[in-house]
Amino acid sequence: MSNVLVTYFSASGVTKRVAEKIADENGYDIFEIVPEEIYTPQDLDYMDKNSRSTIEMNDKSFRPPIAETCDVSGYDTIVIGFPVWWYTAPTIINTFIESVDLSGKTIKAFCTSGGSGIDKCVSDLQASYPELNFSKGMRFMGNADGAKEWIESE
Repeated sequence: MSNVLVTYFSASGVTKRVAEKIADENGYDIFEIVPEEIYTPQDLDYMDKNSRSTIEMNDKSFRPPIAETCDVSGYDTIVIGFPVWWYTAPTIINTFIESVDLSGKTIKAFCTSGGSGIDKCVSDLQASYPELNFSKGMRFMGNADGAKEWIESE
């Protein structure tokens, strides 16, 4: 199997736990996508039209700054994990994608969500970055069952 890097953004810890399980159980490297300004519970209140996350998600061109990026050149497969926000990937995922060179790499997106699926997230990312190779995504609900088979399948 090619070299795999698991990257993830986690606002509440759920995606972090899944990403760490995937990396730990399979010996993959891991990188956390950390916002320059950490999200508070108030920032994440999707019922509040003035919350930070609502404002960001209502502006598809918004790119929340990230604390640092990473070198992906040594990896063939990049796994990107995130919670589903407003039925799609949080805009901080776009910040990360735009900060690294993913051309020629296989990109596997996973989400953590109790209700929303991954398909719209992946199709939105593919539409934003048609030059990149997004594979079928996967949704996890707190566990990482089936992750290795999904990541290592073509």
